[in-house]
Amino acid sequence: MDFPRSTDRLRVRHWSVDDAEAALATYGVADVTGWLTPATDRIGDLPAMRSVLLAWVEAQPNLLPPQGRWAIERLVDGAVVGGLAIRLLPPYEEDLEISFQLRPEEWGNGYATEAAGALIRWAFTQDVDELFAVAIPNNTRAIATCERLGMEWVGETAKYYDRTLQVYRIRPSALVDS
Repeated sequence: MDFPRSTDRLRVRHWSVDDAEAALATYGVADVTGWLTPATDRIGDLPAMRSVLLAWVEAQPNLLPPQGRWAIERLVDGAVVGGLAIRLLPPYEEDLEISFQLRPEEWGNGYATEAAGALIRWAFTQDVDELFAVAIPNNTRAIATCERLGMEWVGETAKYYDRTLQVYRIRPSALVDS
């Protein structure tokens, strides 16, 4: 797998257990986890975050590309500002979902679009012809990011994660510069 992937400002790389403090600044914040699908409680403390990261690190080599979880690292200072994932959507586990999460203090900098765009481009080199993103209907930040990525709205459904979600899709022909 050709990682890390870099953009002008960011590096998308594998997680490390040493990233626990930075990851907690994303996944330990209710303003972030409240929007996640499936519904996810915030990670409560550093030991719990280390355990989650250890599980992600151990699972990564066993996942078929382009599936996985990655850290978003800012190049200028090496700070981890968020995370990305590509995983199978339930219930049929046929469709691949891309998701992106950022530390709240990093919202509005374009990092989610930039990092997810790099990951999407790589995913399309892995014999994948489409990716989906799902968002809680009033998650305006996620919806705006999907639109900036060139994803098209394909409808609303309750088939994923037992909740009503907006569904977006991107195919290689729809890639936009990000």
